[in-house]
Amino acid sequence: MATVPRGVGSSVMMVGAPSGMVVVAVRLVDLLAGLSRLADLGFGLRAGEAMRSCALATALARSMDLPDGEVRAALYTALLHHVGCTGYAHETASLFGDELAVNVAAGRGDDADPRDVFTTFLPMLTHGKPVLERARLVLTTLAKGSRFGVDFTTAACEVGRAAARRLGLPDEVQGGVYHVYEMWAGSGFPSGLRGDEIPVASRIARLTGVAVLFDTVGGVDLAVAAVAKRGGGMLDPGMVAHFTDRAAAMLGDVNRTDPRSVALAAEPRPVVSVADERLAEVAEVFADLADLKTPYLHGHSTGVAALAGRAGERLGLTADLRVAGLLHDVGRVAVSTSVWEKPGRLTGDDGEQVRLHAYHSERILAGSDRLAPLAPIVGRHHERLDGSGYHRGCTGADLAMPARVLAAADAYQAMTERRPHRPALPPERARVELIADARAGLLDAEAVRAVLAVAGDDPGRVRRALPAGLSDRELEVLRLVAEGCGNARIAERLVISRRTAEHHVQHIYTKIGVSSRAAAALFAMEHDLLADKDG
Repeated sequence: MATVPRGVGSSVMMVGAPSGMVVVAVRLVDLLAGLSRLADLGFGLRAGEAMRSCALATALARSMDLPDGEVRAALYTALLHHVGCTGYAHETASLFGDELAVNVAAGRGDDADPRDVFTTFLPMLTHGKPVLERARLVLTTLAKGSRFGVDFTTAACEVGRAAARRLGLPDEVQGGVYHVYEMWAGSGFPSGLRGDEIPVASRIARLTGVAVLFDTVGGVDLAVAAVAKRGGGMLDPGMVAHFTDRAAAMLGDVNRTDPRSVALAAEPRPVVSVADERLAEVAEVFADLADLKTPYLHGHSTGVAALAGRAGERLGLTADLRVAGLLHDVGRVAVSTSVWEKPGRLTGDDGEQVRLHAYHSERILAGSDRLAPLAPIVGRHHERLDGSGYHRGCTGADLAMPARVLAAADAYQAMTERRPHRPALPPERARVELIADARAGLLDAEAVRAVLAVAGDDPGRVRRALPAGLSDRELEVLRLVAEGCGNARIAERLVISRRTAEHHVQHIYTKIGVSSRAAAALFAMEHDLLADKDG
């Protein structure tokens, strides 16, 4: 890591920069101020909740006179608290339906009180549902709820830890995010830590997450009551007492000011920063998190980014087009996986939700000073020259060349990928379809030519040694695990026994250091191990 002087008189902890090198840098908190909205929306929260929790966590840590290292860990753990929420979205939607509704109901509950399933979770989950659907949700919760809770938490924590690692954050943050769902009284997950065994950053972030959520719902008094109720069970009782004595002032400060400004000012020095030239590496983390929402999307954003970036180079466009490609679909997390995985044509409200995902992507990027210039490009990736696209219905006059290239790259990549309602198109057919769209005046002809010119190139796919000592057979199994296949389906696809499939899966998990499908899928995306989308 290198430190370089900044205009505000502080120093910068540079992630990924050679020692002594002076480079253009961007604050990681600035990037996460926007990108943390992915975690908010993906959990079913109001955009900006993570940033408020971060500001409150920093204030709480300072008021406890914690050393700078623990203040920093609390800040980033609170920001990334829900970043693993997409990890179990596919399974949650398959079991319950709308996983965002499940997340919201679970977030209001007290995990240490088994009665809360009946007093909070189920009433919220079933509210307004038809009688038969209410009965199904109740029976599903009673039959599978305990196992579901373990698997959900494990996936979320493993994905969150991997995201923190890929962002270059220190072990204290990685551990903080991994253990954020542990409970003071024990019996939490993923490790069953209790009391002071739980990292301080985890305890702070869990408390401030509860406080901010209930403050949003009903103000300071409700926030204090919710935190106090969880003291000694979910939450550290000493920390709860310290917070409740100061809650009105702390929450008042957070609510009166811009939480982003609070976090930027309060981050311990040296602040964490990344070289601007490594911006794409940060973007790729959040691209993978968004694509983790459903196996149908794994690798989509990196594929679009590769096409858009190389096509942009041919046209003399900025390298930021690759970053826009990576982040163009982060707004998908605001729409339930149950919508993305519907096998038939979308109609009515579902279609309206889908049309808004580009808007959500735009607003996520707008929350960061560095990423804000890319927001208009990202928000227009489904617009068409004739005004038939969404979400604004822009025409050619409103679409700059970077947006036109991104639209063409996204269209081609999506056509070559499997979807619930259709198989993947062969590249030759996708090429014909893209040209037809250009001739019909939907897509820009020059942008289409540039995308198709690079579509056959794939300089990144060079045969190399597999990571973590994986064998070729284990790579096949890993791809199927990422796709969402269970042991029985893996055995059927590979013509092996179910027991053999189970052994392969366990060996893979051991080698790559995970215990959930989501973390395995994220590993596969990170290391570019996904199979070609051949349907």
